[in-house]
Amino acid sequence: MGFFKLDLKLVKNIWITKNIVIILTKNLVKKTNIKIMKKLTQAEEQIMQALWALDKGGFIKDVLEAIDEPKPHHNTVATLLKILVEKEFVGIQNPNRNNFYYPLVSKEAYSAKRIEGLTESYFEGSYSNVVSFLVNKKQMSIQDLELLLKQLKNKNHD
Repeated sequence: MGFFKLDLKLVKNIWITKNIVIILTKNLVKKTNIKIMKKLTQAEEQIMQALWALDKGGFIKDVLEAIDEPKPHHNTVATLLKILVEKEFVGIQNPNRNNFYYPLVSKEAYSAKRIEGLTESYFEGSYSNVVSFLVNKKQMSIQDLELLLKQLKNKNHD
């Protein structure tokens, strides 16, 4: 039977990192102060990504330019923007008869709510389960964990 040496420092760092992710994510979710946010479709998220990339927003032509190929049809973008306005994700201004669209929900706020929903749905509401999953799937390295720990320590000093 083979034995392995358990690196207690690594185990401690993983435990600390799990707690860091839990604290950071929960704080981000609390700071957003957003009422119940509807989930967006993939097409709606694509439009929001374009608006966030435009920073202050833009006209339909600007949104189309910010979208990667293959680009949806102009009418499709217009319809999706109308839906996003109805869902209160996007605001609209009418200068010179042309509609100017701008994000009402920040990328950070939407991301926080999506992470919270994913954690609730797939990880029993446990952020440590999320980190464990990433570590087990080898999608989070020791360097990633150390970076999170460093960020938490820096945040506590601010």
